[in-house]
Amino acid sequence: MENDENGMVPLTDPKEHSVGGLWGHLLRRAVHLGMVAIPWVYYEHAADLGARLGMDSAEQFASALVLLLIVAEAVRLRTGITVFGQRDYEATQVSALAWGALAIGVVLLTLSDHPELGYPLIFSLAIGDPLLGELRRAGHGNRTASIWASLVLIGVWSAFAVVMDTPWVLVPFLPFICVASEWPRLRWIDDNATMLFIPLLAVLLVVPWL
Repeated sequence: MENDENGMVPLTDPKEHSVGGLWGHLLRRAVHLGMVAIPWVYYEHAADLGARLGMDSAEQFASALVLLLIVAEAVRLRTGITVFGQRDYEATQVSALAWGALAIGVVLLTLSDHPELGYPLIFSLAIGDPLLGELRRAGHGNRTASIWASLVLIGVWSAFAVVMDTPWVLVPFLPFICVASEWPRLRWIDDNATMLFIPLLAVLLVVPWL
């Protein structure tokens, strides 16, 4: 895919570029939304799952999965394979799934003792990214899509502030940072990564002051 004059990847209809067409696109969205289960698996069960495999901690289990995915992605890129639901141009670049898995792994390893932060960050990616994409597909401009996505993510962060004691001071601005982190359309890194790395950096800078 060619970059525009600003070095950004232009917006395209994801359905047209998905292997499998509409059904591939729907599978991709379903996988994205299914990411909401990942923090629950990690914080509640990763230590036990790791112990069954001879590992000492949940962190080792998460690290092993991320390393395995990196190897699998390297093999996929070497062979140029794209599977059902992937975009056709991902045959020659690191896939959105790989970027997302790497970013989620980094979040979980960094916030292994802070589920009140890991949950809303990962939920923001799992819900916010497909929501922005579908709003644009429906004909809404970037501004309108960003406003609606920000409002939804405010609801997400507020819910975790109630049920998991996520600091309320994060609620007014982290949702907007999550949404804004999707705006850069860079060829060398997917927004699945920027939507976690940038908000994670903001959290790490703010939390020590709370």
